Amino acid sequence: MMHCTFHGFVTLAVVLAALAHAAGSDYHIGIGKADITGPAADVNMMGYAMLEQIVSGIHTRLYARAYIVADPSQDSNRFVFVNLDACMASQAVTLGVIERLKVEFADMYTERNVAISGIHTHSGPGGYLQYVLYDITSLGFVEQSWEAVVSGIVESIRRAHANIKPGKLRINSGELLEANANRSPSAYLHNPEDERARYKHNTDKIMTQLSVTNPEGKGTGAISWFPVHCTSINNTNDLISGDNKGVASQFLEKWAAKQSTTGSSQTKGPTATGSSQNKGPTATGQAEVQLAEGFVAAFGQANVGDTSPNIQGAFCQDTGLPCEDHSLCNGRNKLCIARGPAWPDNFRSNEIIAQRQADKARELLTSATEEVTGPIDFRHAFLDMTGIDVREGPNTRAGRTCPAAMGFSFAAGTTDGPGAFDFKQGDTKGSLFWKVVGHFLHNPTAAQTSCQAPKPILLDTGNAHIPYEWQPSIVEIQILRVGQFVILCVPGELTTMAGRRLREAMQAQVLPSWGNVTLVIAGLTNTYSSYVTTYEEYQAQRYEGASTIFGPHTLDAYIQEFSRLADDMMQGRPTESGPTPPNMIKNQWSFLPPVIIDTAPIGSHFGSVTHDVLKTPYHVNDTISVTFQSACPRNNVRTGDTFLAVQKLQQDTGEWSTVYTDDDISTKFHWQRPHMLSSESTATVTWKIPEGTEDGTYMIWNYGDYKHLTGGTVPFTGHSSAFTVGQPKSVFWRLVSQVRQKLCWIAA
Repeated sequence: MMHCTFHGFVTLAVVLAALAHAAGSDYHIGIGKADITGPAADVNMMGYAMLEQIVSGIHTRLYARAYIVADPSQDSNRFVFVNLDACMASQAVTLGVIERLKVEFADMYTERNVAISGIHTHSGPGGYLQYVLYDITSLGFVEQSWEAVVSGIVESIRRAHANIKPGKLRINSGELLEANANRSPSAYLHNPEDERARYKHNTDKIMTQLSVTNPEGKGTGAISWFPVHCTSINNTNDLISGDNKGVASQFLEKWAAKQSTTGSSQTKGPTATGSSQNKGPTATGQAEVQLAEGFVAAFGQANVGDTSPNIQGAFCQDTGLPCEDHSLCNGRNKLCIARGPAWPDNFRSNEIIAQRQADKARELLTSATEEVTGPIDFRHAFLDMTGIDVREGPNTRAGRTCPAAMGFSFAAGTTDGPGAFDFKQGDTKGSLFWKVVGHFLHNPTAAQTSCQAPKPILLDTGNAHIPYEWQPSIVEIQILRVGQFVILCVPGELTTMAGRRLREAMQAQVLPSWGNVTLVIAGLTNTYSSYVTTYEEYQAQRYEGASTIFGPHTLDAYIQEFSRLADDMMQGRPTESGPTPPNMIKNQWSFLPPVIIDTAPIGSHFGSVTHDVLKTPYHVNDTISVTFQSACPRNNVRTGDTFLAVQKLQQDTGEWSTVYTDDDISTKFHWQRPHMLSSESTATVTWKIPEGTEDGTYMIWNYGDYKHLTGGTVPFTGHSSAFTVGQPKSVFWRLVSQVRQKLCWIAA
């Protein structure tokens, strides 16, 4: 009798707990943000793989944004999603992060429940991956880059962990047009016609958002997933930048900070770029959510593989005409360049694409009504992709994956950033000369050639092991679930249709157990293994197909393995962890020379001004430039700090206060040497005065550290003369001001 009563009590308690959760009881949620910018000089940028694209300053800083979601009834049941302002997550970074988290938090945060996803900016320091191919242009491994990313991620998780409190999650999604285009439409057309007919566009146009509110009902953060390459800023750039997603985060966070301070509920008004592209239903409406101070906005990457922010399309630089087949201009790929919405101004194009994402995210945030309810769960597995046998099924075709290899079209690059030597996209034959060159790395076997067909193998990376592995063979996949929201974490760049197939397969599988769920793909997560196309797109062998390293059945293998993880979740079974990937950090080679010494010219000193401001007033939209005698930024990456400041004199107190740093898009910090071997250098700080800047007296500062002969470093500062900012009296005065600045620069 007593046993029966106790059993009934437990049953009732479980039912009541489930009903409470279904009614929208709080999760435990923590959010943290930390700087990962790294070295702002001398290091090759990761993304375009161009030897000459060397970091020489900062457009915006880079951040890790961590979101922890925990079960209030079982606090150890939690996961972490980290959105990273970097080209990608890397196995080297993930291994380093997990190692440090285990020291600090034991088994609370492990590879099973931590996901690290990159936004894919092509304007960040490289050298933080552990595989040879991805570090060639950075002259090998760059410990300073790796350390900045690893320590920044750990710090963001640490801050999120310390900030955990009850909160609610909401889901919203909406269509976002004119923010991405397909850069390989001919490959997309290889997909079956009846499949393509189900979709209006050849890229996904839906932004999906997961937002967080605190116990007071105020918004504290959001992650907004949308597929678009962070290649708005092209391969001529040398300033660190989060590109369109990093700037979108800045736009939304600045708007949220203003809203939380003023209490204004208006969703529109002057934006960070002075205009708005959003024509959605809330464009002139009122916000439905109040925002807390310190709102953290992440813009996640999705099935990005064949997308581009350069929405005007690709044109020949010499003729101005659209590019030919295979993205060529008179037989050459270097002249075929895609154009952004404000071409040829890449930074303005970047702001436009960023603003469109920020506006849509703002609309979703202020209109979200669907509350997340249900359990938290996660699964993770390492996969040896060199030989997975794929079974034929409703969503897969039979086949087998291959050891990694790169095709000829990989070397052609894309219309966002063409490659060298005039390789061409869509090459299914290759050339004898380049095959001979590639075979010096490793001569592919007949079995490898057959497995990768119709890809002509340029680099047989999966069978190259000197001085260490060239590309990964063991990758990882992961599923994170909170209620009806599911994140599929993939270790590469899925194309549009590849992402659609993966989502549809997962949706169909979990429907009987979980009902309708919102599924998002988090690309470039935990490990980077290049691209994933559909089987049909692979046959076209454009850049994306040539970079699908594990062969034509890669997508089917991922669908099969994600299905296995989902089935384990539905059945409540543990998932086999799989083979352990190598940790090659201690084996890395690096040929980046250290900073030996910094010097200043005789009669000068570090921080002295070599080009000062004008004495006459400046106005909104004017660009102010000051050049300082400086030193190499690698001496101190100034994590969580700044290399510059724009300060304003407070008339009531007589004190100077900082209004902008090197993190704001209105400023640029550009460092340079007179020649490569010089120990002297200068730093130029520019400030384009944004709309809404108050009239007053301002000053520009430079901060740095110089290295002396004994090896130590010494901090220094420098500042411009004071100058005034005032509103122009008329259009005529604005034109006179602009002409004056140009004449001064010509004279200089």
